Amino acid sequence: MGRWCTAWRVAGSGRTGSGRTGSGRTASGRTGAGRAGSGPDRSPTSVRWAVGAVVLAVTAALPGGAAVAAGAPPGYAFAEGARRIEGASGASDAVRLEPGATYRSSLPRAGTRYYRLELDAASDAYVSVTAVPGADGEVTAVDGIRVSVQDADGGSCSSDSATFGAAHSPRPVTARGLREIASGETRCQDPGTYYVAVERSRPQDSPPGAWDLELTAVTEPRPERTGATTAPEAWDSASPQPLTGEPQRRPGGGGFAHATPVGQGVWRDDIRPGQTLFYKVPVDWGRQLYATAELGGSGAGSGYATSALHLALHNPVRGEVDDTARGYTGRPASVGLAPLPPVSYANRYATDGQAGAMRFAGSYYLVVHLAAQVADDFGEGPFGLALRVRLGGTAQSGPEYAGEPEPKDVFEVSAQDRAAAPVGDDADGDLAMKAVAVGGIGTGSLLLLGLGVWTAAARRGPGRA
Repeated sequence: MGRWCTAWRVAGSGRTGSGRTGSGRTASGRTGAGRAGSGPDRSPTSVRWAVGAVVLAVTAALPGGAAVAAGAPPGYAFAEGARRIEGASGASDAVRLEPGATYRSSLPRAGTRYYRLELDAASDAYVSVTAVPGADGEVTAVDGIRVSVQDADGGSCSSDSATFGAAHSPRPVTARGLREIASGETRCQDPGTYYVAVERSRPQDSPPGAWDLELTAVTEPRPERTGATTAPEAWDSASPQPLTGEPQRRPGGGGFAHATPVGQGVWRDDIRPGQTLFYKVPVDWGRQLYATAELGGSGAGSGYATSALHLALHNPVRGEVDDTARGYTGRPASVGLAPLPPVSYANRYATDGQAGAMRFAGSYYLVVHLAAQVADDFGEGPFGLALRVRLGGTAQSGPEYAGEPEPKDVFEVSAQDRAAAPVGDDADGDLAMKAVAVGGIGTGSLLLLGLGVWTAAARRGPGRA
């Protein structure tokens, strides 16, 4: 019983300069997820998949919904209109990535794939790479991807890794590359050609099939006026009182490009073993983001699924800020993000990687994954999921950039963004935030009880939740 109370948290290391070199981020699940019923089979598992197919077909039309084939577990929803390109086996043949664009590619088991950037000497550049393994491939805790940015001479500008973690569950994993202009630096400061290298972190432990990739490139100009060159030394690191408003239905999206917008509130959905849900929260300069994910009880079965419930936060360039995971015994469980500083341009000078990633305003992404191995002991679901989102702090004006970022609206929160992100029914929404222990945001037992009810209702069939 004691094991389910243990949470594994992996803190990111510094992203400025060389970036992260692999943190062994926790993940969740078993391989071979998503058993689909076929023929006249009318077993409970097949009935649940049939019901799920109907529900998913309906939610595909909702914000963030992604269509999936009937009877199949939902997969990653790639950006519509993403250009398909081939990664080169050598830098000399690398295809150019245009800032502001999104691409699709693939990554074989062995070998490095190269892509090219043409950069000036006045902008920071960020490249994100999301790898999507097949749902039926064997993955290990240390398997994943490594992304690095190199100058024309092969010198390293940054390196970052993302792994599947303790639960061995196939899921989308994202790593980012960075070329940063910094005073006093000599490497990677010149204009010209740079290369993005993508490879699997442990090819010998990796499944043989190719993985799909989604790549984005973003540039950030320097500010017109020089501001603080050190990170804020003090900020409120206490966790707030959890929201107690009525949970509202908000189906999660299937990928970054299809992430469902949400604001402050308590949001609920159903999640299947092996599934990953994406939400995006508009976060202005000066605001703090807090979030927890809560999974309802199974109502049946027994066992233990390692790191079953996984929650990650990614910033507007899809760089990972924080992630956390928790095991599952069939009883209600929750995970919460570490307290994070208010969004500030000066955060990039922090030595702590989590603080450094909170360096710009825009859409922040909450990514929830349920371990595929949960199905082994507790069935195919779906399971009730709640996401609590709170925004603290006060919105402020950001830096005046000397040029236009690409894409131009990536580091701002527009009126349209705010309108697209609903605000939940929060009973304490007008009260001042009350600080509690820094150990994380507390879990509402009433909501977790409700999640168990939603799980049972979802298994009985649609229209009864």
